[in-house]
Amino acid sequence: MHNSSIVKLQSNDGQVFEVAYGTIKQSQTMEALLEEFDYPEDVIPIPNINSATLAKIVEWCEHHKNDPAYVEEEVDPLRRHTSIEVPEWDRNFFNVSQEMLSDILNAAHYLSITPLVQIGCKMVANLIKGKSTEQLRELFGMEDDFTEEQKQALREEYPWANVDDN
Repeated sequence: MHNSSIVKLQSNDGQVFEVAYGTIKQSQTMEALLEEFDYPEDVIPIPNINSATLAKIVEWCEHHKNDPAYVEEEVDPLRRHTSIEVPEWDRNFFNVSQEMLSDILNAAHYLSITPLVQIGCKMVANLIKGKSTEQLRELFGMEDDFTEEQKQALREEYPWANVDDN
């Protein structure tokens, strides 16, 4: 299949997206599917992804279609950088609601778009970095359902974890 061949993807809510193969082949799932079955004229259903999320996935793939092939870095976890760099375009791309961020990450994982998953995870890491427990609860809309006794038990068992209300 040529990079300029058009692939039709249908979201779970029925919207059809026409995408160049060279754009969507960043998805290892789509690339394998399209190499095994040569049917660019047929619509390919994407059952787990809605149209808003699929539009964002296509937007990201279109922007990154000329990027070199992704090679996963071997990084010693003890030597990781404390600041996580994300290119400006990608920071702007991920300037979305938490729900959409989650939907994009789930879709990227489902479609095996590893660079998008990696960048999305960096965005989440930057989002939660330096936040207190209470700030994280507020950020993710989670209630504090621990009793004072449970918190005290956690403080004693894991003193390094700084289990606090703040």
